[in-house]
Amino acid sequence: MHMHDHDDDHHHDNHFSPMEARVRALETILTEKGLIDPEAIDVIVETYETKIGPRNGARVVAKAWAEPDFAAWLKQDATAAIASLGYTGRQGEHMRAVFNDGETHNLVVCTLCSCYPWSVLGLPPVWYKAPAYRARAVMDPRGVLEEFGVTLPADRKIRVWDSTAELRYLVVPERPAGSEGLDQEALADLVTRDAMIGTGLALSPEARA
Repeated sequence: MHMHDHDDDHHHDNHFSPMEARVRALETILTEKGLIDPEAIDVIVETYETKIGPRNGARVVAKAWAEPDFAAWLKQDATAAIASLGYTGRQGEHMRAVFNDGETHNLVVCTLCSCYPWSVLGLPPVWYKAPAYRARAVMDPRGVLEEFGVTLPADRKIRVWDSTAELRYLVVPERPAGSEGLDQEALADLVTRDAMIGTGLALSPEARA
């Protein structure tokens, strides 16, 4: 892993914690001995990236959709609101929730390294760490969104939020039409990881089905 020249707060993402280091070492040994298939590891990682990890965030969003009081708390003090559901960051980092609406679409990037809200979104996707995403999300957010298949109305403002080691962002996507009768677990099924980064939208109930 190469080091960055930025301030020390950003180095934490480039060091494995002792637990991660052990897992990586074990992975390497087991793979070399032919005991596990690297593709099987990829499946596990993919599950944490797209299913298990982001489920926490999806529940936060679903609760905000269903409960106006919780949405207000999330807007005012996201760190505390999210912690009330048992999801807290490992470095004690603060969270801020930004809400998409008819006027503004929010997009999250970390230009300095790859700070990411692990506690609500699990593992960061590979593209989130890529220099191309980190540079272009700031310079051409509309173009980046179109590459992710998200075409917004021309009058919709796009606001880009830059994560740091101290402050990480969770995008609360707009609640999709047709989701009125769903309970919170079913609502959470509509919330994708990409929607909570801002590179996607929440799924409609038909799309989920």
